[in-house]
Amino acid sequence: MNGTAHTATTSLHADLIASTTARCGLSADVAVSPYIVAQAGYAVVVRALEEKPHYNEIECLDGTFRTIREGDVIVGVLGERQALKGYSGTVPRQVQVGDTLHVLNLGGIIGQCSSALPDLGPALRVEVLGSVVVERNGRPVHARIQDGAIEPQQTLSTSAPLVMVSGTAMNTGKTMAACGLVEGLTDAGYDVAAAKLTGASLKRDVRKMMSHGARAVSTFTDAGVVCSTQGDMAPVAKGIIDHLNASAPDVIVLELGDGFIGYYGVDDLLVDRELQQLTRAHVVAATDLAGAWAAERVFFERYRAPITAITGPVTDNAVGRRYIRTQLGIPAVNALQQSQQLTAVVDAAVHGDNASGPVPSTVSVTPNAEPEVAGSAA
Repeated sequence: MNGTAHTATTSLHADLIASTTARCGLSADVAVSPYIVAQAGYAVVVRALEEKPHYNEIECLDGTFRTIREGDVIVGVLGERQALKGYSGTVPRQVQVGDTLHVLNLGGIIGQCSSALPDLGPALRVEVLGSVVVERNGRPVHARIQDGAIEPQQTLSTSAPLVMVSGTAMNTGKTMAACGLVEGLTDAGYDVAAAKLTGASLKRDVRKMMSHGARAVSTFTDAGVVCSTQGDMAPVAKGIIDHLNASAPDVIVLELGDGFIGYYGVDDLLVDRELQQLTRAHVVAATDLAGAWAAERVFFERYRAPITAITGPVTDNAVGRRYIRTQLGIPAVNALQQSQQLTAVVDAAVHGDNASGPVPSTVSVTPNAEPEVAGSAA
């Protein structure tokens, strides 16, 4: 629980306030304490020690991306990241004023970088200036994103039909597919809600979903999670889905950040029995045929669920699409070139048979039901 901040504070003007801090309700002028709680989710103030030519931006509260300049005062959030195609790092056991940490992602996660991607160069170094103190219920406390966050839920018995968009790795086109589905289903007359359930904190993807027509959006950051690498993510996901159901959507599109093989908790969601029963469609994004083949195997053998469609760079031309259709027996639909077709395939899956009937208002969990095993052409 977040305790009272006992130490004296000073006031600093921040040049950049990262989107990850959105739940803290901060303004540019922040109260800064020298006492720092070294745990994920706590807001910290840092000063940029350098400039970089690449991966040198922060997504700010208004959704704009701004370049970090040497000397900029930045408000971010302590957290870890375990990215296959980015920086990996953790929160040190102790964090003190004057320590050197790093900017681990575009959303403003601050931590100790342990591994960098050569294409991006070393992570940008920052000097710790202190923690952020805000007033809650008439007393000063250390600002953190867990306060007032969406509560996790251990069970979820009913929901609007779920459409899961997962991938074989980062940067496979999941957000493009999710946004295309949000737009297509909205154009078809459905009231669509959307969320990103796993990944490293960044508001960009759910902002895109909203711009494509989602009436309600949410992300794991709204549930107090900086990065979905610690603990079972299923209760967090169920809390978010329940939160979105309060707006009575016809369908909920859910993007699972990173890949279903990795450290970001995607596997937790895909093996969860309740979520399996509430999901009507699985769209999987892959970059190559090996990834598409592996996805078919994993969904058949581990998740015991049919893949509704495969998308991503592997479907950029007819060669990949033909292999997926003929050898794997799965519809191959490019989200960029064939967005209407992808929507039609998912729409049919949501209805169970075809897209001619009304969308089911809710899907219910059947206790102790075994998941159906998907057929396989491989």
